[in-house]
Amino acid sequence: MSAASTSQYNSVETRPSASLYSKTQQQITENLDSNTSITTVTSPSPAVADCTQKQSPITIFATTFLTIFLAEIGDKTQLSTLLMSAESHSPWVVFVGSAAALITTSLLGVLLGSWIASRLSPKTVEKAAGVMLLLISLMLFWDVIS
Repeated sequence: MSAASTSQYNSVETRPSASLYSKTQQQITENLDSNTSITTVTSPSPAVADCTQKQSPITIFATTFLTIFLAEIGDKTQLSTLLMSAESHSPWVVFVGSAAALITTSLLGVLLGSWIASRLSPKTVEKAAGVMLLLISLMLFWDVIS
């Protein structure tokens, strides 16, 4: 087998996953003739290998909690909840209603995020999010100056 055909099989781009090595090996063996054999199969590149390492659930929870907690302090949601609680004189009912609403919107975000992640690469998602945030910033800026 020539070096060119070996590099062709080693450069197959797939999304990082725990079974990347076995998928690549399976693709190689399916695409080769029965008379050809491979003596070594290289492992994924370090960049791909780093992506497959998972963070601990506690780290993910803490990061998510702190990010959302800090983003929500003084947010319009918190101010709305504060006003509803003061007007209704039923703080626990307002708490349960606002908590249910926040859980539901978070569930929608997680489900949508999982769906998008299964169809797009992380770089594409990052670029799209950056463009959307830039557009929102420009629209807010335009609203302020006009």
